[in-house]
Amino acid sequence: MIRVLALIIAVLPALALAVDLSKSQRAEIEARIKPYSQSCAVGDDSCSGVAAEPEVAIARSGEEVYNGACMACHSTGAAGAPMLGDADAWASRMTKGMEALYASGVNGVAGTGMIARGGCADCSDEEIYAAVDYMVSNGE
Repeated sequence: MIRVLALIIAVLPALALAVDLSKSQRAEIEARIKPYSQSCAVGDDSCSGVAAEPEVAIARSGEEVYNGACMACHSTGAAGAPMLGDADAWASRMTKGMEALYASGVNGVAGTGMIARGGCADCSDEEIYAAVDYMVSNGE
């Protein structure tokens, strides 16, 4: 036990010398480990003189949304989904109007396999509308 304590006492000053940081290094470390409440968010110009530009999401096309989310059911007819290119299946739905189709795409249809947003949780309403437009235009 005494040997371990003596070793620690002998090595401790050497470790302190090895961690001698410059002022700029210390400032960088302090900036990285400061509490969240003192951190700046993207677009928050209160922390620096230059405001960061927020990222702008680029909307996906109707075809991209269809290929990413809708295709699973609308290409196979799963759970009674109207298939892309099936004019008869789309005609009966078109009688309700586009607003009703958009609402079905965004909110889903209770009692059917159509879930809200077709399962595309990160799709905007406009992207869902574009996907509905794509399917309708290809179902006529």
